[in-house]
Amino acid sequence: MGKVYLIGAGPGDEELITLKAVRKLSECTAVMYDRLSGTGVLKYLNKDCKIYYCGKEPGCHYKTQDEINDMLVKLAKDGHIVGRIKGGDPYIFGRGGEEALRLIEEEIEFEVIPGITSPISVLNYGGIPVTHRKIARSFHVFTGMSADKLEVDWKAVAGVGGTLIFLMGFENLGGISKNLLENGMDENTPSAVVMRGTTSKQKKVVGTLKDIKDKAIEAGLHSPCIIVVGKVVEFNDKLNWFERKPLFGQNICITRSKEQSKEIREKLIDLGAQVTEVNSIDIKYTSENLDNFINNLADYNYIVFTSVNGVNSFFDYLRQKDYDIRNIKGTFAAIGPATEKAIKDRGIIPEIIAEKFVAESLFDKMKNFVKAGDKILLPRSKQSRPYLAEVLKEVGCYVDECFTYETITGELIDPSSFEEVDTVIFTSPTTVNNMIELVGLEAVKKKKAISIGPITGKALEINNITYEICEEYTTEGVIKKLLEC
Repeated sequence: MGKVYLIGAGPGDEELITLKAVRKLSECTAVMYDRLSGTGVLKYLNKDCKIYYCGKEPGCHYKTQDEINDMLVKLAKDGHIVGRIKGGDPYIFGRGGEEALRLIEEEIEFEVIPGITSPISVLNYGGIPVTHRKIARSFHVFTGMSADKLEVDWKAVAGVGGTLIFLMGFENLGGISKNLLENGMDENTPSAVVMRGTTSKQKKVVGTLKDIKDKAIEAGLHSPCIIVVGKVVEFNDKLNWFERKPLFGQNICITRSKEQSKEIREKLIDLGAQVTEVNSIDIKYTSENLDNFINNLADYNYIVFTSVNGVNSFFDYLRQKDYDIRNIKGTFAAIGPATEKAIKDRGIIPEIIAEKFVAESLFDKMKNFVKAGDKILLPRSKQSRPYLAEVLKEVGCYVDECFTYETITGELIDPSSFEEVDTVIFTSPTTVNNMIELVGLEAVKKKKAISIGPITGKALEINNITYEICEEYTTEGVIKKLLEC
């Protein structure tokens, strides 16, 4: 018998997830997720975890609640550690209690991991605090779904004071307003609707109880939305920190391998973007090829790295072999600042550093150091361009290439996640080719494309994809280009 974790994954911003949820997701062998939790949290899964989409969308229920319950039971009885990922918190209008009760009936062990709930977090991202001293000393959360049919004491609700919050109630916005007005609430009470809060598609409409429905419809809002009624709505502009971020409203797709995506993903999120991570590249390490070179490492005059993956595959291999790097007497060279940093992280200071992330830039630096007869080791990808090895040989160097890894096409977990992307960042010709394979050429052409440099740009040109190119061939260069655009 397996075990089930009912996990609250927050309202949509992939970083609004708890440390415990992240730790437990890494232990799961099967997960079930829905649209409200988003796909960003799936990055915390281990490689072999089975993934099932069981979302329920308005007017299009992929699975009924009974079917979801049955699936939880089956996966657990098959011996899986199951993560049931739910948007917000499992027990706040998330039907987590029903799932837990079914597990108890089947004598299946479970735990509940609370999540950041949308009524508080979405309004926060909309600049609306749910409470404020002397203005709102309480808040009250209701389900707005089928509000016209629920046995709600509207007189009590209209007179309770504080902040009123309605979830899943956009279709019943008119009924909610009508009931509150009929039971004595002032028609000028500040009101707001926040659609898809904490994501790049967040949209907010502010009005009064009397006109909020008309304004929301005119603005094209649709579910999922949160409705809020009360004086705290008046703070929405003054406290509007999220929508003022420079990349707010942008859904940006990064296409690097999982290991290389962290730095740029975090920088983009800090700038207000929502990040769709498609790991179009997966890394297959072939460090065993260094077996043919390990006994001669002390003989090389230069060891040259052209990627972070090359650095990691090389030094991880030496550590596994208990090789003392003090035996290496040669000079280290790096292509670009990211590779330089990776070498420094291993306790080595590279003496030759290319300013740009292209082999031509690295050779321009190296030609001032190398001379005929020098021995050079190039630990790098099997798919690397031959340029650097060729020009070094032309000046009389002895060059040994060792393919310590190769890039293979990654996996697209949820194809629908690419539909909402605005801009795609390409960092190598491989990312271009792999993205075309994963989502299709026409899908890529519909998006704005940014190329990290000219070599990647040529791959885009071959496929007739319009693109912008970075002046600096680095992560910082990509950020600058995004801010420019």
